[in-house]
Amino acid sequence: MKEIFPGVFKHKGRLFTRNLTPGKRVYGERLLSIDGIEYREWDPYRSKLAAAILNGLKVMPISPRARVLYLGAAQGTTVSHVSDIARNGYIIAVEISPKAIEKLILVAGERENIIPVLGDANKPEEYSEYLDEINVIYQDVAQPNQVDILLKNARYLKSGYTMLCVKSRSIDVVRKPKEVFAEAVSALESGGLKTVQVISLEPYEKDHAMIVSMKR
Repeated sequence: MKEIFPGVFKHKGRLFTRNLTPGKRVYGERLLSIDGIEYREWDPYRSKLAAAILNGLKVMPISPRARVLYLGAAQGTTVSHVSDIARNGYIIAVEISPKAIEKLILVAGERENIIPVLGDANKPEEYSEYLDEINVIYQDVAQPNQVDILLKNARYLKSGYTMLCVKSRSIDVVRKPKEVFAEAVSALESGGLKTVQVISLEPYEKDHAMIVSMKR
């Protein structure tokens, strides 16, 4: 088991995180025990963050002590792996769907570092009470204004990184994805974020990229 980032491991070409809740699965993932330590396999077809790592992510802002604002938490698949990594930090997990957050609440019930919030990522002022100390924003919200959503939330980021999953077809179904990604980068930089890396998520996610930026 090789540690490629703090808290992120690779074994025989597959990704793993150290299980914060040994013996328990979140979405049916494989558990693997090596030298008395249990790891959870991280499926890149179900997690854009895992896809980005396998596709050559150079800087991993989510660390063991990270304080993460996670926008678009859904049912908690990727959130649970972020929880494994940021075991000495915490995750503010924002999700707008009442149905999805029911599962997220169950996941958070077994993981003390996840704080589920039913809220609209378009309106960060509604959950701003949680944002004083965040140093990473991770966003996976498939909306036409997904770049604007990140910039609204990044106002609460004093310093640190943002990780934006861009779904080009949610922004423009006509233009080429590369054009949409380039426009997103330009908008983020105009909003005060410095681009660190743009990573295609193919073949795991069609017409998707992850933009990693740093708050200036």
